[in-house]
Amino acid sequence: MTTSFYPPQRTLMGPGPSDVNPRISQAMARPTIGHLDPMFVAMMDEMKELLQYAFQTENQLTIPVSAPGSAGMETCFVNLVEPGDTVIVCQNGVFGGRMKENVERCGATAVMVQDEWGRAVDANKLEDALKGHPEAKVVAFVHAETSTGASSDVKTLVELAHQYDCLTIVDTVTSLGGTELRVDAWGVDAIYSGTQKCLSCVPGLSPVSFNERAIEVIKGRKSPVQSWFLDLNLVMGYWGQGAKRAYHHTAPVNTLYALHESLVILQEEGLENSWTRHRLHHNALKAGLEALGLSFVVPEAERLPQLNAVTIPDGVDDAAVRGALLNDYNLEIGAGLGPMAGTVWRIGLMGYAARKDNVLKCLAALDEVLGRVDAPVNNGVAVAAALAAYE
Repeated sequence: MTTSFYPPQRTLMGPGPSDVNPRISQAMARPTIGHLDPMFVAMMDEMKELLQYAFQTENQLTIPVSAPGSAGMETCFVNLVEPGDTVIVCQNGVFGGRMKENVERCGATAVMVQDEWGRAVDANKLEDALKGHPEAKVVAFVHAETSTGASSDVKTLVELAHQYDCLTIVDTVTSLGGTELRVDAWGVDAIYSGTQKCLSCVPGLSPVSFNERAIEVIKGRKSPVQSWFLDLNLVMGYWGQGAKRAYHHTAPVNTLYALHESLVILQEEGLENSWTRHRLHHNALKAGLEALGLSFVVPEAERLPQLNAVTIPDGVDDAAVRGALLNDYNLEIGAGLGPMAGTVWRIGLMGYAARKDNVLKCLAALDEVLGRVDAPVNNGVAVAAALAAYE
């Protein structure tokens, strides 16, 4: 007979999901109530305000989509892009490629601006594409490229897009809550994120935000939104302010409790304090990894603190090391994706996982496992280097 499933207690230091704060797990276990219950509706209004704080925006259309970050991405594209449109997509990793797929499934043309994986999006290349495609309607790019750990300059790229009268769609799945992000100050038109990274919530929701310029485009569409479920004209009837709500779908009630709690925790810590904390623990991890002899893929000025891609030492079996960390230390780190598969490890420091004890555990475990396989590294110095960085 099949019995209940009890997962092991892992330390999640891969590219996501991240460790879930115990307060968030407890929030999920609270009694389920109806998704149109007045108490739940009041919580939804609070959640919108908390998300506005996290995004640093006053956009009224700031809500969590009832599905993972990939659905947040699709929400932005299916609502803003119509058949025949031209969209400039900047790709410097896996997730720019997913943007391209969304554009094409909307019946639009994707003009690709390609950058080396592990580097930020090049504003000069984007400007060349904008000059070459005056018909372009939207510019889409990833702020924090999860596949490489590269961070792009949102403010500069958005300003450039607006100079050529384009809307912007920005992927902040890995940046929200972990690194500086200012939707209104930087003029972002449409943005999406995920709950399972620096918010330390469970996977399954995608915060999104749209400014008035984007809403006007949605309202002025010539064709209906191709997705019924993600059509914001319908969803807003449920997420609109106040007590009177139109039924659209059965919201994931307990998962929304979890997101509410994670945003309360973020507010308690302070957004800028969270950004500072991620940077602090990144610097200690960096000191330890470099002392060990590992090198970063991304140049320091373009590097995310919460997603660290490091080159695997020569002759070391990628999967064997990750397997040993998982089996012997209950520690998960991530493999490389696409052309980086087998050549890099992705070490996450996201949300609740961005803690001193996790940094030291990761370095000690990596040190031991790499020593066990006779890797060409400097054993016995990583933890001390991290501690020195903290001091």
